[in-house]
Amino acid sequence: MTHKILILPGDGIGPEIIAEARKLLDVLQRDFGLDVELREAPVGGAGYDAAGQPLPDETLALARDSDAVLLGAVGGPQYDGLPRELRPERGLLGLRAGLGLFANLRPAILYPQLAEASTLRPEVVAGLDIMIVRELTGGIYFGQPRGIRTREDGLREGFNTLVYGEDEIERIARVAFDTARRRNGRLCSVDKANVLEVSELWREVVTRVGQDYSEVALSHMYVDNAAMQLVRAPKQFDVIVTKNMFGDILSDAAAMLTGSIGMLPSASLNERGQGMYEPIHGSAPDIAGQGKANPLATLLSVAMLLRHSLGRDDLARQVEQAVGHVLDQGLRTADIAQPGKQVVGTAEMGDAVVAAL
Repeated sequence: MTHKILILPGDGIGPEIIAEARKLLDVLQRDFGLDVELREAPVGGAGYDAAGQPLPDETLALARDSDAVLLGAVGGPQYDGLPRELRPERGLLGLRAGLGLFANLRPAILYPQLAEASTLRPEVVAGLDIMIVRELTGGIYFGQPRGIRTREDGLREGFNTLVYGEDEIERIARVAFDTARRRNGRLCSVDKANVLEVSELWREVVTRVGQDYSEVALSHMYVDNAAMQLVRAPKQFDVIVTKNMFGDILSDAAAMLTGSIGMLPSASLNERGQGMYEPIHGSAPDIAGQGKANPLATLLSVAMLLRHSLGRDDLARQVEQAVGHVLDQGLRTADIAQPGKQVVGTAEMGDAVVAAL
């Protein structure tokens, strides 16, 4: 069958890194028999420029009609003055909500060739392979009521609501347990149950779900301790599951253990296996248009797309091996540059991965 993939270049370095992903997909079509139909649409700042809103109706309709979505990045300083509902990031949140993408999988894998590029000692991070499973459509980012109001004393206050239902917790917990079962059988649930009632319920539900997964060893950790442990002894973790905001913070911290945030892909999945795939770095407007961006996280996002939405684990492994081969060759973009290695630009790195494939 022909799979439909919607490509959303977005803003900043988004179009540059997506161009390299298209090279990869073209070769997979031509030489590896991948049967896909590629479509493209604007989102984020590009969506606002094209249609006056960060998530144009046509873009959302195309996304819903696709087997998978590949996103570059959204945002830029030229949009900072817009009302909140029109900022590029609202397009990203709208896609997550509109597609029901509740499970965010963020691997933090340190390629052995980049052990020296990490900010931690090589012996602390060598062999690092963590999967963070983040709940993506609930929690404080979406909870109601929210807003800014004026109190009786005339001072303003901001308020947000952190809320999770049992069904939301159980749904993400099962994704995490299933993931841990396919890996090394260890799951750490991160919460703040000593302070937050929401976390008390979170821990209770995750523990109950764990009774269905006797082969997975479940542990619990407060989020402040988890942040410390990630930089103290990160290899103690296999799979981490946590709520939306905690996962946002911890996954970025884990990213830097790998040498560069430019190396890490992500997958956001719904209950039907439909997914949105994107590098976890931002739009990096300071280097946009300069050919300096690292495309490897985007190419590895294509590998996750192949594995999780198209069922082509064979091709996913080949893409991942091609990235490893290029790193073996000593090619580096500026963010992972090391003494004695050849620094290349965005297009050169993408070409090298395609050649290795």
